[in-house]
Amino acid sequence: MDNITTIFKEKKLKLTPQRIAVYKYLKGTKEHPSAETIYKALQEDYPTMSLATVYKALKTLVEVELIQEINVGEGNFRYDGNSNDHCHVQCLACGRVDDLENLDYTHLNEEAQKHSSYRILSNKMYFYGICEECQNKHE
Repeated sequence: MDNITTIFKEKKLKLTPQRIAVYKYLKGTKEHPSAETIYKALQEDYPTMSLATVYKALKTLVEVELIQEINVGEGNFRYDGNSNDHCHVQCLACGRVDDLENLDYTHLNEEAQKHSSYRILSNKMYFYGICEECQNKHE
């Protein structure tokens, strides 16, 4: 919690109860929920919070790099409370998104730099496949 307080003070942003609620929700789950899922999950504790407020909170949290926004295609986004560099894997059957942590892909920055005229600063890695649940459904 100190992290979000410090960052918002440094950026001169208002730390609202709604922003805190969205942040806490994301930090407390391994799932990669959509804005709608977050909105529904917080409705009981924050009945006056609108979906638009959730979207605005997510936008701000992404901008200050406290969370990650994951584009899952066709204009759909999911959100990840883990802001550390890591890969994601998405199921092409059900849309589920999972973290792939402890996968060393740092050498790819150097490789990309060798094959381009760019100074590579970072990368985002996505893998696509069929999750175990969906595989079992089709057996």
